Parts: sequence; C-alpha cells; structure tokens
Amino acid sequence: MQRDTYPAPSAATTGRRGVVAALVYVFERVMPDPFVLSIGLTFFVAVLALAIAPHGNVPTLLDAWYTGTFGILGFALQMILILATGYAIAEAPVVQRGLRALAAHAQTPARAALLVFPVVAVAAWLNWGLGLIVGALLSREIARRVNVDFAWLVAGSYSAWSICNSGLSSSIALSQASHGNALNLVEKATGQVVPLSATIFAPFVFVPTVLVVVVMTFIFIRMHPKADQVVSFRQAAQTDTDTSSADPHAKTSDTPTFATRLEQSMLGTLFLLVLGVGYLAMEWREKGFDLDINTTILIFLLIGLALQRTPIAYANAIRGAARQTGSMLLQYPIYGGIMGVMKGTGLASMIAKAFVTIATPLSLPLWSYLSSLIITLFVPSAGGHWAVQGPFVLPAALSLHASVPRTAMAVAMAENVSNMLQPFWAVPIVAIAGIRIQRVMGYTAVTFAVSLLIYAVALWLLP
Repeated sequence: MQRDTYPAPSAATTGRRGVVAALVYVFERVMPDPFVLSIGLTFFVAVLALAIAPHGNVPTLLDAWYTGTFGILGFALQMILILATGYAIAEAPVVQRGLRALAAHAQTPARAALLVFPVVAVAAWLNWGLGLIVGALLSREIARRVNVDFAWLVAGSYSAWSICNSGLSSSIALSQASHGNALNLVEKATGQVVPLSATIFAPFVFVPTVLVVVVMTFIFIRMHPKADQVVSFRQAAQTDTDTSSADPHAKTSDTPTFATRLEQSMLGTLFLLVLGVGYLAMEWREKGFDLDINTTILIFLLIGLALQRTPIAYANAIRGAARQTGSMLLQYPIYGGIMGVMKGTGLASMIAKAFVTIATPLSLPLWSYLSSLIITLFVPSAGGHWAVQGPFVLPAALSLHASVPRTAMAVAMAENVSNMLQPFWAVPIVAIAGIRIQRVMGYTAVTFAVSLLIYAVALWLLP
C-alpha cells in the first residue's frame, strides 16, 4: 500500500481544530494497521468465547477457527474479483476522462463534498464494489485539482459508500428475495420470499438511506479543516512505478514480436466477450433477469475488457488492482476465523439471543439492529453476518409476529453504521486513494454517530 507522508498534527493544533481533529489525532495514535487490528480482534473473541460461550472449549474453538479461516476463501476471492474488475473499469481511458470531467466541477471543498457524496452514494447503491472504486478514484482526481484535506475527502467518499447495504447489492435483501438462495432463511421457514419492495424500497430503509447522504454531506462541509490546517494530496508521496501507471496501450518496441501482436490484438478480448455475453443472454432468456455475485463479477469483467480493448491493457489494469487488494488477502481469512469462532462456539447466538429475549413485536427490529452493531465489528461481511445472526432473529420475528422484512433489514442497516468504525471495507478505498487509514477513520467516527441515530429513528417510526 502506498503510504502518505502527512505530518502528524501537534497537540496545540488538535485543540484548535476541535472534536473532529481530536478524533483524527486519537485514531492516528491508537489504531494499528488493519491486519494487526484483525489479529487483536481474533484474540479478544477467542478469550470471550472461552470465558462465556456455551461451547467455549479449546478443541471447539480451534476447529471453528480453522473451518472459518479456510471456509471463507471462495467468498474472499469473489469479493477481491469484484474490486479488481471494478478497478479495471475505472482505469479505462474513457472512464478516467469522465472522472476528470467530473472532478473539474469541484473547485472548493464545499463543491467537492456536494459532488462526491451523491456520485459515490448512487454508485454504492447500485453496487458496493463499484462505489468503493468510484469513491477512491474520484477523490484522487478532485484532490489533484483542489486544495482540500485529502483524508477528509476520502472519509467523505467512504461515508457516502456506507449506504451500500441498503441498495441493490445488499446481500441480505437480495438473498431473501431470491428463490432457492442458500441464505434465504425466510423462504426456508415460511416458504415465501421477501420482495425488494418490502426491504430496500420500503420507507423505513429508503428514507434514512437518503437522509444519511444528505445530512452527512453538509456535516462534512462544516468539518473541513481550516486552510492553514489542510493536508493536501500534494503532500503525499506521489511516486508510483507500478506498471499500471504506464500507458497500457503503448508499444513496448518499434518492431513488435509475435507475442506483442497477440497481446495488443482485440481478438482475444472479442472471444471472451462473445462467451460472456452469450452466457448471460442464454441464462436471462431461460430464467429471467437476475444478478448475484458471480454474474456481477462477469458483467464487470466484460465491461472492463470492452473498455480496455486489448488483453494486455486489461492485464495491466488487473496488475494495478492487485496492489490495492493485496491487504484483503490477509484480512479475509482472519475475519473468516473470527466468524467461525463466533458461530462454532455459540458466541454470536448468545449475543443475538440476549437481545431477542427482551424484545416485543414492536421493539424486535431495534434490538436486532443493536445486536447487529456489535456483531458487525467482528464479522464485517453482510452475507456471513446474516448466516450468523439470521437463524436467531428470524425465528424470533415469526414467533413474536414481528415484521420479518424490518427485522432482517435492521441487520443490514446496522452493517452500514458499524462499517464506519470497522476498517475492513475501508482498506481497499484507502489503498487505491493512497492514504493511511487512521486519518480517515477519525472522520468516519462522526458518520457512525449520525447514521446510528438516523437509522434507529427510522426503524422505530417509519412504516
């Protein structure tokens, strides 16, 4: 990961900048690298499981940790491919020109926020992977042109991205709307699916999602540091000798070899496009239009190939993406182990049950929301989280005759909130942007507090 060279603020400067600067100051000095943090969380969960979990013995813990660590590898590769293929799209010359054109409209910090929040939020609502990539690259383009605090801008992008679990790529909403999905716990219990109209398009989800974007836009405008305290993009180390920074379409020699002709020929690209488009056309004609993780990856792959045009250009773009996603290769297995321990020892079920036992039909969604806030800090994957918490909150909703869609989406909405303190999903966006994560999390702690309240009130009051 490219490291920035930002100077640390002095204590006197922190005092002048107020609460937000104090949060940044604390995060920079307290929060370790995300990989180190994941190890610490593993230790904490292991100790807690041994102390209080119903199956908290050493053999069970070790077996659950091993199973979780290696059981997540398939899902981890899917997530990394979403980011890598999204990165390849964003690195295409035509997309880069579009990002530069957008960035040209941001001439002040306020205009930067007014541009970044809606653009990234819409991209994240459509697809969480696209939102991460667009947020990181748009932040870089704006920061190259405007004298803004770079950490503030990246934190704004990540905050706008936070609404993704309330959008079209929400694992929980999509799985409950998909017949036969392995995570469709509602269908397994009742024989029915939950349409998206009852989840992501319902007022109790859609209204707070829009409110978070609007409210945080104006809060971020107010949070921007004063001019003499701005740490700009230009103060970061900007040297990058990776091959992805070179023109992928440039010729490597005056006399191309047979190999370079193949690399720069569009025939390979066209062949893959025919295969991919042909499969999607056949599948959607037979079964109707549907999107899951694998088809999303395939679509991103096809779009990226078409935009990059030649196989070597696409390969170079993916090499660039590999630098940004490398840290995730370490963290996914670690968090898989945490998820395995929480599920295998019964720790997650104990947390969920503790809230369910005191719930009423009206309050169950809110208790589901609060318990999800805790579990997300240790299991920061919506699909894996639902597999852990869903089997306990869903039967409770059915037995209490509480709202099933509201109870399920409460878990997803809490994912949005807790991700602002859990650095797992911030890793790719800060890696692509080229900034240390600690400065970013100081700002997103404010997003955590504001969105926590907005979603809770919506769950309680909106239909």
